[in-house]
This record gives sequence, structure tokens and C-alpha cells, in this order.
Amino acid sequence: MNEKYTKGEPVLLPVLPLKNLVALPKSIIPVVVGREVSIHAVEAAMRHNKELFVTAQRSIDTENPTPNDIYHFGTRALILQVARMPNGTLKILVEGLTRSRVLEVKQTDTFMSVVAEDLIPDQLDATPENTALWRNLFDMFKEYVTLSEKVSTDVLGLFRGLEDIDYLADTVAVQMHVDFLQRQEILEMVPLKERALFLCSLLQNEIEILKAEKNIRKRVQSQVEKHQKDYYLTEQMRAIQRELGREDYQQEINELAKRAKKLRLSQEALEKVDAELHRLEQMQPTSPEAAVSRNYVDWLLSVPWQKATKDTISMQDAEKILNSSHAGMKKAKERIVEFLAAKKYAGENLKRAPIICLAGPPGVGKTSLAQSIADSLERPLIRISLGGVRDEAEIRGHRRTYIGAMPGKIIQAMKRAKVVNPVMLLDEIDKMSMDFRGDPASALLEVLDPEQNKGFTDHFFEVEYDLSRVMFITTANVVDNIPYPLLDRMEIIQLSGYTEPEKLEIAQQFLLPKLFIEYALQDNKVVLSKPVLEHVIEEYTKEAGVRQLERVLAKLLRKSILEILQSKVVKQVTVTDALVEEWLGAPIFRRDDRKNNDSVGLATGLAWTEVGGDLLDIEVTIMKGKGGLTLTGQLGEVMQESAQAAMSYIRSRAKDFGLKEGFYSDMDIHVHIPEGAIPKDGPSAGITMAVAITSALTQIPIRRNLAMTGEVTLQGRVLQIGGLKEKLLAATRFGITNVIVPKSNAKDVKEFEKELDKDLKIVYVEHMDEVLKEALTKDYIVPHTKSTEAAAKKKAAAAKKKKAAAKNKKAK
Repeated sequence: MNEKYTKGEPVLLPVLPLKNLVALPKSIIPVVVGREVSIHAVEAAMRHNKELFVTAQRSIDTENPTPNDIYHFGTRALILQVARMPNGTLKILVEGLTRSRVLEVKQTDTFMSVVAEDLIPDQLDATPENTALWRNLFDMFKEYVTLSEKVSTDVLGLFRGLEDIDYLADTVAVQMHVDFLQRQEILEMVPLKERALFLCSLLQNEIEILKAEKNIRKRVQSQVEKHQKDYYLTEQMRAIQRELGREDYQQEINELAKRAKKLRLSQEALEKVDAELHRLEQMQPTSPEAAVSRNYVDWLLSVPWQKATKDTISMQDAEKILNSSHAGMKKAKERIVEFLAAKKYAGENLKRAPIICLAGPPGVGKTSLAQSIADSLERPLIRISLGGVRDEAEIRGHRRTYIGAMPGKIIQAMKRAKVVNPVMLLDEIDKMSMDFRGDPASALLEVLDPEQNKGFTDHFFEVEYDLSRVMFITTANVVDNIPYPLLDRMEIIQLSGYTEPEKLEIAQQFLLPKLFIEYALQDNKVVLSKPVLEHVIEEYTKEAGVRQLERVLAKLLRKSILEILQSKVVKQVTVTDALVEEWLGAPIFRRDDRKNNDSVGLATGLAWTEVGGDLLDIEVTIMKGKGGLTLTGQLGEVMQESAQAAMSYIRSRAKDFGLKEGFYSDMDIHVHIPEGAIPKDGPSAGITMAVAITSALTQIPIRRNLAMTGEVTLQGRVLQIGGLKEKLLAATRFGITNVIVPKSNAKDVKEFEKELDKDLKIVYVEHMDEVLKEALTKDYIVPHTKSTEAAAKKKAAAAKKKKAAAKNKKAK
């Protein structure tokens, strides 16, 4: 070879070793730099003239290359761009400038440097031979570009003539498919003519391969017959669908259709699913409509349609489960056992489940009783909290036309239940409200109606769904807040507050064992005796349920644990009344000492509250005035009307009570009920206010240890009241020995007579005369009997006749 090349001036350059990559002049390549030595080399180059000596490693497995591990022929390159990645690596863009050869290696602490000289090939002379070589190389590259279809034809416009043969040769080497060693060999070929001839041979070989591939494709295509062509097209379609993600999509649709058949949907629902699946097949998987349809079908197939649990448990086992988890609640337990008995006797003929409303004050165990009912029936319990719900769509769902539409809480609960006959607890049904979005209570009318819920329609589903086999249990604190049409659909079971003996039993049998397990305490580590528990119940809790009691007992156990841990000597803590007062403070609900003497104008009534029964003192004071009646103590309208009715009754019977006619015109009467910060209402304090006012007017004392409850009318009749059990239990709790109640409530007392104190004397009355006879210490009131009524009428008729006779005489 006669070609020569020019050597450049030796320069000191940082070395960037590459793995399995050869950088050629005139090429721009991206490089990810991750090794510390390479990063330091790049940083050193950036601090100077941004030039590097880029060369290839002999082995890609070498992580820390030495001078012997790299090729000494490389490329002097310019760093065009540097970007630091989040993981600390560098992403750089380098442009090959010229071939370069290592003269001397200089190793530093952080990276390798070399003294290298540029190898610049001499330009070929414009001889016929060189021109022919240029044309041959250019034409072959043009043919390669045409056959390859991977290289843009725009690259051919970069070369004008023989003067660009160096640029052309390196460009061919970059664009052509050659392996690593051949590319390194091309880099080390500095003379132009030698390099161009070598590339021509490589190009010729690549062109032959490309032509062969093209001929093979043509030959295969020409040999494909019609049925093979159809198969080929089918396979292509499958491949296209696979690439587009539609093959899995179609498979999903088929799976959904199979699921629909297995679930035994209703005919209406099955038709709906088939229609939606047909629509899905025509849609693009990524379209919004497809997502809506797919979500709809998923919901239809995710709820149970036929699967049900079997009520295999015996009545005895059910009673055992209910009694082991809850004390008392006789009516609720009886109702569940009745259902089991009827189910066992009627078999499949009885498909409708009861709809029960457990009504009672907070903390008596309504929600936990529902769980026990589900356990006794071996059915799953699904709880829906209705407190604060004010949108009808919460029950019925949203229509599918809305974005993000979902079924209502009922259908969502059935999806979680996975069977068609769960126990569904609708908690706090009395806490629902309504606004412009609808009335959820009205939406529940269909759900809780046995005649309608077998065809319940959710707005989202748009098909009928059978809820008739669901056992609905609702809970409420006050049934008065429930709309009557909804209340009429439920079987009300009143759960009254626990008595103190019941609370004691619950504390011993349920709360303490539960807390011992929770705090990992052995039974003998902390001792809580029965008198101490009674002391805690009486003076530190005032509630119908046992939630506060549980919190107080938990605090006593925590204090006991602290005592054991702080003292190395104490191994057991016996909780006494003194320790209770030390740990819990002074008693919160210490009972007031009841009056020991008979009092004038002070009567004791019985009241019902959400936390149980309570006593209600009513005070009356008489003052000089102009006939005013003042009522204080934050009384409600009904209670104010009761006071006015009592006053009217007393005025109508003034002579019987020994009061002068028009007695009220020169006096004011003030009726006050203490604890004025607490609202009070209801008619049951009517007879109590009547007694207190009568006592104050007549100055006759009221007997001590006497309480009363009942509604009074203008004619003195005593009417039936509610909440009697809680009121009588409160009377016992406060040491009352005599109670006056309406005679019409006698039947209610029989239901819980065994729970009352044997020393409690109950007096049943029908009229205020009987009440006053029992309540006042002196009995000089004219009895209200039929004979006295007849005598009064006869006397009035005689007076009227005498007056008429006198008038006639005067006229004559």
C-alpha cells in the first residue's frame, strides 16, 4: 500500500473504555457512564477541552480495565452533552473526531490517561482507479440502503465526490451490520484505499444476504395456496390482535360469558349480560364506553344470584350461642329461635326472612346482638351504617350515565356477602336525614317490604334483584324519628337498659374475661370482688348499656398493671373501694339522699332517658300575684301543656280541695323542675305536677319515698305512659318504696315483674282522686265516685230550678 497518513501532535487525553462498542470517526453515539473511573475521566475532560480518548475493552467482563485490557487504537472524541442521572450515572453524547493511537499510558488515582497521536489519512488522488473505487463504494452503499429499508436514503445526500470518501467509508461502517471485531478492524485501518476495499467486500456480502432474504420471501409468498393464505392471514390477524392487546380482551369476554352461564342468573339479567358482551366485542378495549360496559358486567356477575347458606344449626345450639354472648334480651332471642323453628318445620316453603328492628338506648348491645344472631344462624353478617345518610343514591345507586356510577349500599353489601341469604344489619336507621338529593328512608321502603324486595331494582343494575331471603336487622335508639311507613314494615323489639344486677353479671361473665385476655392478665393477678363491682356500677356509671362500665373497668386493670410493674413485691392486686376512689377519683354519680320527711309542694316523678330511667323532682311555690303560672326547667311543649292541664283540673275541683272560688286570681304559681340545663318533655309528669301544685295550694305534705308517673287529663283521668320498666328500675335504684302508675300499664309490668325489687309497692290508679289519696298525708278530699257525681248534678239542677223560679216571680 502506497497510501500514507499524517500523524498529529501528541496530546494527553482521559480514557473512556467502552464495553462491546467501537466509536468511529464522524459518528455520534450516546454512552451511559456508570463506573467511577469512567465518571472521573468524563469530569476531567469537561474541565479542560471536553475531549476524550474513546476505545473498546478487549473483554466485556473487565470492570477495572488496565492498559493491557484496552485496544490502543481508538477515537479522539468530543463530549457534546452531559446529563447526570438520579442514580449517579452520567449519560453523555460523544462525537468521534479522528482516529487516534496510544503512545504512552499514564495512570492516575482516579482514572486512566494516555498520550495519543491522531492518525489522519491522506486524501486520495483523483486517478481513474480511485474514482472508480469511490463510485463502486457509493453505488454499493446505495443498493444496501435500498434493500435494507432500515437506513434512511437521506444519508446518501451527504456525499459529493472523491473528497468525501473518508466520510463515506466511516459512515458505511457505522450503518452496516458488522460485528464488534470487524468494526475494530475497520477503525485500525487508517489508509483510505485499504479501508474502502475492505468495506466493499463487506457490503457485497451484506447485499447478497439481503437479496437472498428477499428472494426467500418472494418464493414463500408465491408458493402459498388459498387455504394456506387464509391460515396465514388468520395468524397475522391473531398476531395483530395480540400486539393490540385484543386477543386477551376477546378471551376475557369469553370468560365472562362462561361465568354468566355458571351463575344461573335471572332471565332478565342474563339477557342484559349477553347484550353488554356483544357491545363489548364491537368496541375498542381502551374506549371509555368499553370501561363502563365492562364495569357493569363485572358488577352483575359479582353479586350472588343462587348461592345460599344452609340453616343446619339446631335450636338448642342457637340458644346456647345467643345466651353465651348476651345477657337478658329475652324477646330478641325468642324471635330468632321462633324463626329457626318455623324454618325447620316449613323447610323450603318458608323463603321470606324476618325484618326486625332492635330499638333501645346506646350501649345495650344491639349491634353485637346482630352478630350473635348471624352466628346462631351460621350466616355471614353484613353491616351498613345509615347514620348521616341523606342521599337516595346511597341506597339505590347511581344511573350508569354518570361518571363513576356505582350500585347502592344494598347491592355492594350483597357482593361482600357472596350468598343470597345473609344477615344484613342496617345500623342507626333512625339517624338518616334527607335533603334536595332525595329521601333515603323512602328508598328503604322497597328494601324492607317482603312483598316488594323480591324485585328490588338498583338504578345502576337496571334489573330486578331478589332480597326476600335476606334477614334484615335494623337498629335504632328512638323509633319516634323513623317515618311511620318505614316503621310499619319492621317488627319492633324493644331492648331496655340493663338493671344493676344485669350489669354486674355482664361485668363478671363478659367484660372482665374479655379485658383479662386483652391485657394478658391471669385471673388471680387482679381481684375485683362483687361489692367493688357494685360500687363501681352504682357510683361511676350512669348509662343504659355497659360501654362506660367497660372503660372504667379497663382503667382499673391498667392501674393494677402499673402497680404490679412499679412494685417488685406486689404480685397480686386486690381492688378495694378505697383504691377505686384513689384511681378514679370521687364518685361521679353519688346518689342524692332522698328526702326523709314529708314535704309540701315537692313531688317525685319518674322519667325515661336514653341512658335508662331517672327520678324527676318537681317543686311548686305559691306567691302573691295576679294569677300567673310560671314553668321553668327547660320544659318542652308537651310538658308545659301537661302543667296547664293539671292546673285546669285543680281549678275545676277547687271546692273539693277546700280552696276558695277564684283562689288563683291573687296568687302566682311557679312550677320548677331542677337540672334546668337538661331539656325535658313528655306527658308522663302530669300527675306529678298535679300532686305538687295541690300540695302547695292546700299545704298538705306529700309522703316521702313515693314516686309517680302518668298523664293527666282535664277531667282527672290517668292515662297510660311508656318506658315503665326503666322508670321502675330507677325507683328501685334510688330506694323508692312506693310507686304510683296508671292502671292501664298493669299488663306491661307483668312482663318484667321478676326483675323488680320485691319490696317495691306498686299502686295502680285510674283517676287523680286515687293519686292524691295515696300521695298526700291528709285525706279530706271529697272522693270522686259516681254517687258524688250524681249528687253534684242533682244539686246543680235544683239550684238552676230555684234561680228560674225567682226570675219568673220577678217578671210577674
